Amino acid sequence: MPTTQSLSERLIENVEKVIIGKTESVRLIVIGLLCQGHVLIEDVPGTGKTMLAKSIARSIGCTFNRIQFTPDMLPSDVTGVSIFNQKSREFEYRPGPIMAQIVLTDEINRATPKTQAALLEAMEERQVTVDGVTRPTPDPFMVLATQNPIEYEGTFPLPEAQLDRFMLRVNLGYPSPQDEIRIMERQQITHPINNLEQVVPAEDLLAAQRAVRQIAVSPEIKRYIVDLVNETRRHGEVYLGASPRGSLTLFRTAQARAAIVGREYAVPDDVKVMAVPALAHRLILGPAARIREVEARQIVQEILASVPAPGGELA
Repeated sequence: MPTTQSLSERLIENVEKVIIGKTESVRLIVIGLLCQGHVLIEDVPGTGKTMLAKSIARSIGCTFNRIQFTPDMLPSDVTGVSIFNQKSREFEYRPGPIMAQIVLTDEINRATPKTQAALLEAMEERQVTVDGVTRPTPDPFMVLATQNPIEYEGTFPLPEAQLDRFMLRVNLGYPSPQDEIRIMERQQITHPINNLEQVVPAEDLLAAQRAVRQIAVSPEIKRYIVDLVNETRRHGEVYLGASPRGSLTLFRTAQARAAIVGREYAVPDDVKVMAVPALAHRLILGPAARIREVEARQIVQEILASVPAPGGELA
């Protein structure tokens, strides 16, 4: 059985055959996968969000479905429907695209709030209820959602309850000029996604997910996590701070980061590295902060600078 570190390195290396120059973003997705969480990928069109989701699915040999959200979609287009079979005289369940192991919900903010809400049960409880019958989602199960942060025409902002269910928010950003040239060279004949192979069996991934939960977290670091989250609730620029789910996310992702660098215990730096992607999207800023165009990530970085970290070994 490979270690969590070697499994993660193999997975990241394979994905980077397609997604060039975005090691940190890919690592965050892998951390989300190891924590059995869901990830919101937010960036402008054409930066590789869809290819990143497909590369992850191919690398672990999991079933993959893509849901292209539009304003006219219905909840049943996500969860599936029961159809009456004339021959058997019974209703049969036709699974929706949510019933896959890796689900890409493309442009999630284009769907109406009612359709967005169809994802909530699957994301939180890993099950789908249609016509009173509850069915579990496959294992492993991960939702990778994408949205364009600068396009507002015909979009519906994600409600707080939906945002809170995403473990991490990741931004890809534009590639460097050198990386952009490499992208053109690699895609000159064929797209590298076409030749991407599975490098991690699903059973090994499930074992790694269980191993991550065994990473030791000292009482001092648990207190540090709670202090950081509590500070988001007291900050003068913040209207609504991070929920207890935010504390748990920071706890889990710190464990996963420790595991992928080969440690059996978490250190303060694990918490610091994961704080912005784990907490920033959970904060609702006050009117004054929005007028001054203050970003949530700036608030989290300010809190990190102000809250003293426990002493100990740094990674």
